[in-house]
Amino acid sequence: MFDKLPVVHDPWFWVVAVPVVLLAGMSKSGFASGLTSLCTPMMALTVGVPRAAAIMLPLLMLMDVAGLQQLWRQRDPALVRLLVPFGLLGIGLGTLMFGLLPADALAGIVGALTLTFLAQRLLFPPKANRPPAPLWVGRLCGTLSGITSFVVHAGSPPFMAYVLPLKLSPLKIGATAAVFFAAINAAKVLPYAALGLLDLRNLLTSVVLMPVAALGVWLGVKLLHLISPTWFYRLAYAGMFLSGSKLLWDGLRSL
Repeated sequence: MFDKLPVVHDPWFWVVAVPVVLLAGMSKSGFASGLTSLCTPMMALTVGVPRAAAIMLPLLMLMDVAGLQQLWRQRDPALVRLLVPFGLLGIGLGTLMFGLLPADALAGIVGALTLTFLAQRLLFPPKANRPPAPLWVGRLCGTLSGITSFVVHAGSPPFMAYVLPLKLSPLKIGATAAVFFAAINAAKVLPYAALGLLDLRNLLTSVVLMPVAALGVWLGVKLLHLISPTWFYRLAYAGMFLSGSKLLWDGLRSL
């Protein structure tokens, strides 16, 4: 079907890419948050990290537009003001680090931090009257999210590590994530282009996958309005566990 187009022709890529992009769309809506971080590493199994990241970027931006249209009013403005500037700082740092630090090594660090956070939450669950984490923790998580988002689109674990303990409603978390990552992904375009990642083959491959991305966001938003807070947090933590484990494995495998 695509023999005449300059797109990725490996059939195994499409076997992996379609469910991965559908999952990414659902996760980008706020449903099963954290699973977006699995998508680029999974796609990279067939085409490598740089090409997988380049193919995913236009798709993530399309998902951002769809998510913003439906979730903008439910965002937490204070969190957006706190996290976005430091996420953009992380994009700048990620650009400088690109090529200096292997993507798998950075992914492994993020995976280890994510699993450490989850272990701390399970072993030492916070008390009901515990105050929120200090602002410097949010700034650090926002910066880490920007760095890892630039390299492997794995910004969700640091973001969720700060936001989940705030015990916001599922809709507010999903909306805040939509705004944060829309800003982060938009900031990646010029650096990605300058690094030569947005070539015709990658862009056309993204275009073919766009209907799948839109369907994933639509499904995710529908489910986000139906899911109970208890199950939302269970899925969010499960997503962080799976993402953290995969990212850590990628880092250890590169040693």
